[in-house]
Amino acid sequence: MTSVKTDDNATNLTVLGIETSCDETAAAVVRGPVHKEILSNTIRSQIDEHTEFGGVVPEIAARAHIEILDRIVAEAMDEAGCGWDDIDAIAATAGPGLIGGVIVGFMTAKAIAMAAGKPIVGVNHLEGHALTARLTDDLEFPFLLLLVSGGHSQFLLVRGVGDYERLGTTIDDAIGEAFDKTAKLLGLPYPGGPHVEKMAAKGDVTRFRLPRPLLDRPGLDMSFAGLKTALRTQAKKLEPVDEQTIADLCAAFQRSVSDVLAARTRSALDLFRTRHPGVKPAIVVAGGVAANQEIRTSLLAAAEEADARFVAPPLRLCTDNAAMIAWAGIERLRLGPVDDMSLSPRPRWPLDAANAGVLGAGKKGAKV
Repeated sequence: MTSVKTDDNATNLTVLGIETSCDETAAAVVRGPVHKEILSNTIRSQIDEHTEFGGVVPEIAARAHIEILDRIVAEAMDEAGCGWDDIDAIAATAGPGLIGGVIVGFMTAKAIAMAAGKPIVGVNHLEGHALTARLTDDLEFPFLLLLVSGGHSQFLLVRGVGDYERLGTTIDDAIGEAFDKTAKLLGLPYPGGPHVEKMAAKGDVTRFRLPRPLLDRPGLDMSFAGLKTALRTQAKKLEPVDEQTIADLCAAFQRSVSDVLAARTRSALDLFRTRHPGVKPAIVVAGGVAANQEIRTSLLAAAEEADARFVAPPLRLCTDNAAMIAWAGIERLRLGPVDDMSLSPRPRWPLDAANAGVLGAGKKGAKV
């Protein structure tokens, strides 16, 4: 295990981040924590490669990462105006995600770190999302995180770097997955989320009443598979569905999701106040679904109603990107020891697992 000399917490570090957990190939150079700067943030989407299949094909995603990652890293370094002497460490997603893509990115990061003589930091992809608001909004611990993406939907209490508690999660489909499946069911293109939102803007939200799953139960868990089934049932009753019916169904589906998230957010804020009396609560929303404007608006209203701070990083930093990985690397480097070449990537890595952020509560120096 190696260390980066930080002198104290007021020393800036410059870190190259690499992200390849799904279907975005990304590299970024970030400097911080004193003068926080995203020097570059290069992302290459694979939507074209996966559109004909209606979803991400892991083998195709891994191959695409292999073909382009070296060029993306070079572009990020050039845009940042950095040479290897300017880089203090390499941070890369080590999981969770599609294991083929994770392996490509993390093994590339290992090779760069070894060749350049730099420390390596294996970052939990979800930790990247969790800590982004500290890069963009100077947010202090503790705070609440609502992570809503194609693969994850969960409420987390973020107490510190590596110190996370999952308060609630989906018991079936993630929200982004439910959007994509709904789009496919209605004959809309992939990726489904933006197309469902676009159609919903033309729809009559009062025409169909879809369920708000689990809201009759306590806790913060969510469910979206039943909502998707209810929509399918409505659509089949009206086959063949015309464009206006598709728009109305999209509007009803989106409103149901928004209502569920807003209700659970209010409950999460109540729980936060119980856990941390005297601390003004803050709710951060991150992940690709955070780009949905109706969902953002409903969450903002829930936060304002609860006299809580609402933080939504810029859209380009809500979806998968390497700037969040580089920043998470900086956050962890400040705490002391970092990883070594024995660290292996992993497809599953719950953020609230022991030492999920490598250092647990940030003081033990334990390896992932």
